[in-house]
Order: sequence, then structure tokens, then C-alpha cells
Amino acid sequence: MSKGKILFSGNTAWSMYNFRRQVISYFIKDGYDAVVVAPNDNVHNKKLEEIGAKFINIELDRKGTNPIGELKLFFRFRKIIKSEKPDYCFFYTIKPNIYGGLAAGLTKTNFTPITTGLGFIFNNKGMVSKISKSLYKAAFSFADNVWFLNDQDKKDFVESKIIKEEKGFVLKAGEGLDINRFHLTEITGDKRSFLLSARMLYEKGVGIFEEAARILKPQYPNVEFNLLGFIDKGNPEGIPEETINQWVKEGNVNYLGKTDDVRPFIEQSTCVVLPSYYREGVPFSILEGAACGRPIITTDNTGCREVVNDGVSGYLCKKKDAQSLAKAMEKIINSDNETLNKMGKAGREKVENEFNVNDVIEIYKQEIKKHLK
Repeated sequence: MSKGKILFSGNTAWSMYNFRRQVISYFIKDGYDAVVVAPNDNVHNKKLEEIGAKFINIELDRKGTNPIGELKLFFRFRKIIKSEKPDYCFFYTIKPNIYGGLAAGLTKTNFTPITTGLGFIFNNKGMVSKISKSLYKAAFSFADNVWFLNDQDKKDFVESKIIKEEKGFVLKAGEGLDINRFHLTEITGDKRSFLLSARMLYEKGVGIFEEAARILKPQYPNVEFNLLGFIDKGNPEGIPEETINQWVKEGNVNYLGKTDDVRPFIEQSTCVVLPSYYREGVPFSILEGAACGRPIITTDNTGCREVVNDGVSGYLCKKKDAQSLAKAMEKIINSDNETLNKMGKAGREKVENEFNVNDVIEIYKQEIKKHLK
């Protein structure tokens, strides 16, 4: 007999599988029914079903602002919730947070929204930002509580009067990483290579990475600068495939395609880089890099700086500054393996102590326990 039904929803099946699989799997194994609501990509929806979840497709334009389309999304969420009758819902990313939250609230379904990064909304003063904040406020008024991945995001929501201080809760471990999937491996040999693993978006700093590679390549022609991640054609910030192909043709970067298993790519790299200027929650790519014992270079930016102890487990660079990134990368290039492995070990210890998914699952368990007897 099922202990209850939990609905999880995010803006891609890919992210639900890669980032939340451990949480979903835990509840399935513990005797709950799990429903995952996300756009169908014909790959990760099947993988979610393989671990025992029920998958429901929902059409969702992540950057769309058409009022009719947004209204349809709300009604679709409401229809799913009324049909599935979940005992509890967890929503991730902007649109599921807003429209899933509104639908859950208006059907008197308990839920928690998890803000996995604020994107453009809190860096933008336009009408879309104002409307989004109003919708957040309306949706979150129904929430039992609101989870954040870093202190700054919570502070911004409180100062914007979207939620009251006492309603916000910070997951200090972010969404957590399955530490057991990643193994500490040593850097050996003289070869130096950098890996940026992310969606191919400008705001993830991919263009900045290419600029830094362009700066360093003449002096360090044998150093490799590698890009790994899918080309997000539906995103206005997406880098066109022809642009990436041109970069590769010019010889400054390599494009390695996309993968569901970053581990072999990290292990073949000297350093993992994420020069993001996006409003991140806590980025998985640099957690994964640190878990494998690789020094990390990332921006002194909300969500990113939390993962790195500057000068100890990696380096922080300035946002949107290719020169600053190149200087940090040059430090890695000119460090010996003993120094790099010491940094990598410090990063692994930080992830183990501060970002373990088991700590996050425990918080989910306590939240469910409050509502499901």
C-alpha cells in the first residue's frame, strides 16, 4: 500500500532526471507514488519512468510571455493536480513555481516551491520582471514554505516583499549531490585542460570562456579548452550551433557534445570552469567537478561563490571579465600537480561536508512527515 503520492515538477525532463533523480528515487523506494510533470523530451521522461515515476507531459515555453499561453499553462497544471490528487507537490524553476504553485494553492494542495536560481527576473527592471514578481507573490502566498539554494536569493525575495522572512528556508546544501557517484581522482601528467560543463548559454559564461581561451591559446597552444553541454535552441540566451562551430574551426575551443554522465569528462580534465553571470542557485557542474577532485574556477557570483574557497579549492574571477578568467586559468596552467591535487582534495572535502544529497533528502523527509501521517 502506497504511503502517499508526491508530485514533482520542473521545466525540463532532463533537469528532473539529472538533478532530482536521487530525491525522487528515495521516495519511490520508501513506498510513495511519484509523479513527475515536465516537458517530454523522449529520453529523460523514459529514464524517469524506468526508476518508477509516472511521467506527465506539459507544454512549457520557458521564456514565453504570451498571456494566453501562460493562462493555458496554469489550467494544465490545475487539471493535472485535480486529476492526480497528489498529497504533496514540489515545484522547481520559475514557471512550475508560479503556475504550479497557483494551481496547487487554488486546489488546496500542500506544496513547497524550490527556487533554483532567479535568472533574469531580479536583474531586470522591466514590465516582465514586475509581473513575474507579482505572480510569485500570489503563488507563494499559498505555499507552506519556500526553499532557496542560497542566502542572497532568499534576501531578495524578502526585500521585494514577495514572502515574509519566516516563510523562507535556505537549503545550505543546495539541491545536493550524490557524493557516491563521484570519486576523487588525481591529476597526473603535464597536460592541462579546462572543462566548462553547462547548457550552451551566453549567461552561463560560455562566450567569456571562449574569449579567455582566445587570450591564452597563443601563449599556451597545447592547453585544451573544452565545452560540454547541450545547445539550447529554445532559449534566447542560447548560443547558435554555427557560432560554436566557428569557435571550434578557429581552434580556440573544442565542443564535446552533450552527455548524461559528466564523470569521464571531468576526470580527463585539469580544472572545471563556470564563468556564469546567471542568477544561479548552486550549480551542479562545479559541485561535480569538486567531487571528482578538480580545482574549480567560477565567478564571484550568487550561488557560485558558495562552492569555492578562493585560493584553497579553486579561484573566483570577476563576472563578464575574460581577462580575470584568463588570469585564474593561467594560475592553474602554471601550478604543479601536487598543488592542483591539494586544491582538488579540499574541494572534495567541502562538497562532502556541505553539499551532500543525503542531507537534502532528510529535509524533504521532514517536510513530508509534517503533512502525511
